[in-house]
Amino acid sequence: MIAFSPQQQSEEEGVRHQGAGMARTAPIPGATEDPGETFPLIDKLSRYLPLSPVEVSFLRDLHGPRRQFDRHRDIIVQGRPYRSVFILCRGFVWRYKILPDGKRQLLSFGLPGDLIGFPATFFDKAVNATGSLSDVVVATVPFAALYDLFTRFPRIAVALYWTAAREAAIYGERVVDIGRRSAYERLAHLILELLTRLRTVGLAEELSYVLPLTQELIADVLGLSGPHVSRMLRSMREEGLVTIEDHRLTVMDLESLTQLAGFDGDYLARSRIPGLP
Repeated sequence: MIAFSPQQQSEEEGVRHQGAGMARTAPIPGATEDPGETFPLIDKLSRYLPLSPVEVSFLRDLHGPRRQFDRHRDIIVQGRPYRSVFILCRGFVWRYKILPDGKRQLLSFGLPGDLIGFPATFFDKAVNATGSLSDVVVATVPFAALYDLFTRFPRIAVALYWTAAREAAIYGERVVDIGRRSAYERLAHLILELLTRLRTVGLAEELSYVLPLTQELIADVLGLSGPHVSRMLRSMREEGLVTIEDHRLTVMDLESLTQLAGFDGDYLARSRIPGLP
């Protein structure tokens, strides 16, 4: 309905999902060439505070070296040890958890400028996985570089803490979805949340966006079945709430969809960090 149907392939030290299970595959090295001069973390943090030239220079250095991953590859493998995080420079990723019986729960989506691997890699072994929904480019940030950042640039550290609070709020909405919202309300809320997030990073128009999500992935994040999601999308089209054409979702009645979802986007709004010099 919304995009391709993924066959999960493995990345370096990766796993391949086959139905509900997993099978180990051989390592596949990622490309190391620099694919372009984009600095999405700088763009993201500048929404919270004005950055000094020295801070900008440090953050530019933090965006390299870069690696490319084809879509449907694991960037972070659950259960593997890591000593770095990654800046998502281009593309879309998904964070998910594999249970011992092979079942999968999608946790959230990552967009350009996000830190990939927070908090998953801050343990002895990664507590969940991150895979590419599209062709992606990431910059590797060793923990040592993060420690240097915290020591030398406390304002940036506070801004990263602020972005982590927003991530926590997104996870909180997923908990509310599963625990209290109806299936229809969950879907409406996710549609509006994605619209707001994508608009913030310049990847959506005022009321429409393209995102590589299947009905199965939407179902995973909302705790529903693929057929149920299909029926609800059809109902939303019939009610004039949304349309989907050529993988583009367009919100046709923003007011009604917002009321249906009980959507309050304050937790996603751009804002300066109060009291930060």
